[in-house]
Amino acid sequence: MPSHGGASMLHAQSLAGCLLCALLLAAAPACAQNFPDKNITLLHAYSPGSSSSVTLRAIGEAATKTLGKKIVVEDKPGAGGALAPTYMLKMGKPDGYTLSQLPQPILRIPHIQKVEFDALNDFTWIIRIVDYTYALVVKNEAQWRSINELVNFAKANPGKLTYATSGVGVTMHMVMEELATMNGIKWVHAPHRTTADMMNAVIGGHIDMVAAAVSYAPLVDAGKIRVLAILGANRIKRWPNIPTAKEMGYDVNASSSYGIGGPKGMDPKVVKTLHDAFRKASTIPISSGPWNNTTR
Repeated sequence: MPSHGGASMLHAQSLAGCLLCALLLAAAPACAQNFPDKNITLLHAYSPGSSSSVTLRAIGEAATKTLGKKIVVEDKPGAGGALAPTYMLKMGKPDGYTLSQLPQPILRIPHIQKVEFDALNDFTWIIRIVDYTYALVVKNEAQWRSINELVNFAKANPGKLTYATSGVGVTMHMVMEELATMNGIKWVHAPHRTTADMMNAVIGGHIDMVAAAVSYAPLVDAGKIRVLAILGANRIKRWPNIPTAKEMGYDVNASSSYGIGGPKGMDPKVVKTLHDAFRKASTIPISSGPWNNTTR
């Protein structure tokens, strides 16, 4: 039987344990209520200057005004868009202060190569931001004036044409290979790390074409490159006379969304705070590109 002193010690330990539990339970909602109380890092999965870079920085700047703390966008390009989410899971905590762009290819890449995450279970999905608008472009002096001319040339010259995308396994890589398979074409994929590299390569004649999102729009307007076809479902307002590939007889429809997320296990109140801030920020028109905001 314990002595009175032992009983008192056990009683004191029990009280201390109860007090610690109470403090922890009280601290959790307090953290959510005070969120954010410091700057937030948002990892961008692609190259600086790309369409997603422009969009995320604009959204981050607008959300900063709502949240009261700065959203710092950091570029982490690589692995077809998978590097940034992987880095977030390794370095970040589920506290809402380290977030990442979550592009659609992270759902596809695990079926192509080994990755360090489970796309369905390792992330807290906060909000969908954008649907990309894709197109097939060549330099303005290229001999092809339409996608039909390009496809016919490719059929007659197997393995001669090269095309660039932002990486192996990205949406445009899949679409270009689908287009090749459907039409008996053999061409060479030349992945490039940045949008600027792709544009310089096609303008300089080092590659024949680029399949990418619309960060190249100013170069089209400046007469440096030419759009052969829109690879999505619909024509775009900026260039209403340019047809879709489907209108020209090619049954492809490139569609790719991306959103913002954090590590699994985030507090639902923090998730709602971030969702509402990003949703409000995404209603602001972004005039520098013809992509579509479709937040959810």
